[in-house]
Amino acid sequence: MPPLAIVADKAYSSGKIRQSIADEGALAVIPSKRNAKNPVPHDKNLYAMRNIVERFFCKMKDMRRLATRFEKKAVNFLNMLYLFSIRSWIN
Repeated sequence: MPPLAIVADKAYSSGKIRQSIADEGALAVIPSKRNAKNPVPHDKNLYAMRNIVERFFCKMKDMRRLATRFEKKAVNFLNMLYLFSIRSWIN
């Protein structure tokens, strides 16, 4: 199942990257660099949602069991990830 949209920051604002995303059938939500000759418009609301995902991964790194892969079995690691996700969603 191909992604519907790829959200990235200005560092990935190049024609090659945008074209490869379009070839996959996804929407490139990448703001143009400040010095771009022809700025490409992007969905600002969808780009703002990127911050939520970044904060989730930042919080996940604060939990030692997930950051260092403390759980050796994949099923235990996945269960810890589920517990962390639920806890983050509730708070």
